[in-house]
Amino acid sequence: MSQNPNNRPVVQVNDVRKDLKMGQVTVKALRGVSMEVKRGEFLSIIGPSGSGKSTLLGIVGGLDTPTSGTVLIDGVDITNLSERELTRIRNEKIGFVFQFFNLVPTLTALENVALPIQFSRNRKFTPQQRAVELLQMLDMGDRLHHRPNQLSGGQQQRVAIARALANNPPLIMCDEPTGNLDTVSGALVLQALRDVQEQTSTTVIMVTHDMDLAAQADRVLPLIDGRIVDEVDPRSTAQMRALKELREERERQAAEIAQAEA
Repeated sequence: MSQNPNNRPVVQVNDVRKDLKMGQVTVKALRGVSMEVKRGEFLSIIGPSGSGKSTLLGIVGGLDTPTSGTVLIDGVDITNLSERELTRIRNEKIGFVFQFFNLVPTLTALENVALPIQFSRNRKFTPQQRAVELLQMLDMGDRLHHRPNQLSGGQQQRVAIARALANNPPLIMCDEPTGNLDTVSGALVLQALRDVQEQTSTTVIMVTHDMDLAAQADRVLPLIDGRIVDEVDPRSTAQMRALKELREERERQAAEIAQAEA
C-alpha cells in the first residue's frame, strides 16, 4: 500500500556517512546520520564549525553525494541520480538560501526571482507574475526594479528567499541565512522564513551555529563530530543552555589541540 504523499516526510536521511580525503588523511565528516523532516516543518541543524552541518546540507540538497546511506527528497531517492536528474530535482523540489545572497548583480530583484522559473522544465508559473507575487509577499513590492547593489543586505536576502520559492518547492534549505546580516536585518529575514513556512506550508531546514536563531525553529537537531547528538526542544532553556555549554567545551578543546600542534 503506497503512502499518502501528504503524510510522507519531505526529507528522509538514512544512515548517511561521508568520508573526505585530505592528503593522506581520511576525515569522517558524517558518521551515520539519520533523520526525517515532516512537510511544513521548520528544522534547525546546529553545531560548531567542523561538525558536518554544511556537509549534511550539501548532501540533502543534492550538491554532494554520501559515501554510504540514502537520501530521499519528497519520496525520490536522490542518492544515485545522474547530474542531469539532480539538476531537475534541485530546480523543482529544493530552494536554496545562502549566507552570501548569490544574486545576479546585473539583474533586478524581479529578474532574479523569475530566473529559476524560466529554466524550469515543467513550468508551473508565469515568471514575471510569480516573481511579483513572491516579492510582494516578502514586503519587497516597492523594490522590484532595484538591482542588488541598490538593496540592503536584509533586502537582498529576502529577494534570495523569493527566488528559492520561485518554483514552489516543498523544501527550502538555508545555510547560515543571517550570518552576513546585522541583528535587525537578521530578525527580519528569520521572520520572512517563518511567514513563508506558515503561509505556504513549505518545509524549511536551516543550518546555523547561532543558538538564539536555532531556538526559534520547531525542532533543533545538534550535530557534533558528524553525529546527531540528541533532539532538543527549542522551548527548553535548560536544554539550549546545556547544548551551548557542550559546543563551547568542544570549541575550547579544539583550540587547545590546535595550539599544542602549532
